[in-house]
Amino acid sequence: MQPSPRHRVSPTRLKLEGGIRSAKILNKLGLILGAVALAATTPLAAAPRGDEPVAVPSSVRQGIDFVYVDPQMTTVAKLHQKPRNWLQRIFGRSGDDQKSAPNPVFAGLAQGLDQYQATWGALPQVRVPPGPTLRRGSAGERVGLLRARLGLQPGGGYDEILFRRVMDYQRVHGLDPVDGIAGRATIASLNRGADHYGRRIAINMERAYRLPATRSFERYVIVDSGAAEAYLFEGDRLADTMRVVVGSPKTRTPMMAVLMRNAKANPYWNVPPELIRSFTAKRVRQQGVSYLKDFHYEVYSDWTANAYQVDPKTISWKQVAAGKSDIRVVQLPGPWNSMGEMKFEMPNDYGIYLHDTPNKDLFEQEDRWLSNGCVRLQDYRRFASWVFGRVPQVSSQPEQVLELPRAVPVYMTYLTVAPSSGGVVFRPDPYGFDALAMPQMFDS
Repeated sequence: MQPSPRHRVSPTRLKLEGGIRSAKILNKLGLILGAVALAATTPLAAAPRGDEPVAVPSSVRQGIDFVYVDPQMTTVAKLHQKPRNWLQRIFGRSGDDQKSAPNPVFAGLAQGLDQYQATWGALPQVRVPPGPTLRRGSAGERVGLLRARLGLQPGGGYDEILFRRVMDYQRVHGLDPVDGIAGRATIASLNRGADHYGRRIAINMERAYRLPATRSFERYVIVDSGAAEAYLFEGDRLADTMRVVVGSPKTRTPMMAVLMRNAKANPYWNVPPELIRSFTAKRVRQQGVSYLKDFHYEVYSDWTANAYQVDPKTISWKQVAAGKSDIRVVQLPGPWNSMGEMKFEMPNDYGIYLHDTPNKDLFEQEDRWLSNGCVRLQDYRRFASWVFGRVPQVSSQPEQVLELPRAVPVYMTYLTVAPSSGGVVFRPDPYGFDALAMPQMFDS
């Protein structure tokens, strides 16, 4: 059976430029004074071919920008946003309408910022010069400065109290390992100071502010590529969470907001042209055309709707490897398929979607920044049951389209700070989006 060509739409593209373009730090701990929201259309994305995403144009600043907003999701973005002092709004100082409030994630970060300011942010901003690693038993001037920086009394050297204090600092600030040893990374983090980390919290609050306000939807999904986790919300209550595999640092999953409308059971996988050239052709030349049969591939003449199946023996795979052929290679449905058993479609110009995967072992890893940009789900059956409101009935038919009873909003964001019982916990910045956001928000 010939697979249908990849469905693609070209809806309105909007670019949300950060609600805060420039900001000044108020008081010693860095509250945001105000915000200026800008919006503009994004550059046209290249047409996705195959079942892998296309890169977001480098002109789109993904520090805090959403690159795509479904035109029906009017609660997400407007072409011209009014400037707002959103930090005052969340703390109830503006007297605004309280019928809805920012997303619970935003509220948690706002509270976390307040707690961070009162704890780690209130410590003396003493600089500790770089030098040899400091550990239990160390002494000298740098140990005294380290004690002062962490709010401890002078004297005592690198004792048990300082050791545990360093561990606490490492745990909160996302340093690995959490070993109580003040090495180069820990000293560098301390010397960045509270303002730096206050700004990082503010950057994440700005991203979280783009998530749906309370009472916006009956249900929605947040995919956080900063944590490689998916969160399923019933109204404003977190109903479920699962691990996901997201884009690698070279093929980053973009921040975007879109509607999920259907799923495909038993999907085909259209191999992207670049992989056909760089990988498939190489394997065929090494192993012969039996490679295609062994891994359940079929070959078609081109990418048009009129494509026909061709005998791989008649193809010059040397030409394919040189990029001089426009053939299409399709993997048949089955347990071997890279899409797994189900693909959840969200029409967008960047070719991003959620899907199952046969490689379940990847979800046991802490490093889940591995895909080409799409999102692999840890448990697609549980996810499908939630978005459909029931266990969907599926036949063995390939590419079986299952329409959702109601479109489900999907927010793809990137959070590197998480609320915690003690304030916040900082996470790594695998995409470097925090560094991009600093000049967007603070002109520095």
